[in-house]
Amino acid sequence: MTSQKPYLIRAIYQWLLDNQNTPYLLVNTTFDGVQVPHEYINDGKIILNIEPDAVNNFHSDNEWISFSARFSGKQMELFIPVVSVLAIYGKENNEGMFFTEEESSPAPLATQSTKPAPPKKRRPGLKIVK
Repeated sequence: MTSQKPYLIRAIYQWLLDNQNTPYLLVNTTFDGVQVPHEYINDGKIILNIEPDAVNNFHSDNEWISFSARFSGKQMELFIPVVSVLAIYGKENNEGMFFTEEESSPAPLATQSTKPAPPKKRRPGLKIVK
């Protein structure tokens, strides 16, 4: 099955607009393919205002979010892989959807394949004592 994340992002975006909130996108900029203005990145993350009045040509599909916006008066095309999105929320009240770091953090392939599986823990159970 496909990931729920892009569908949730689009739904929350529309919900925020329907409720007159300014949608903000929190992006993990350490992913390959993220194209955002570097001077606004703070601690590997950037917050973007994606309100229709602030952006042009907004497009969101199952893999990418893209739009153009002005930064210090300079027009820029932004490309954001959906996997790099950490949150979409309203500026006014911080309501929206926040994704876990694990869902949005790039993991090196070598580490994944050589990492042993964690030991399984036994579930606690009840015993009848007479």
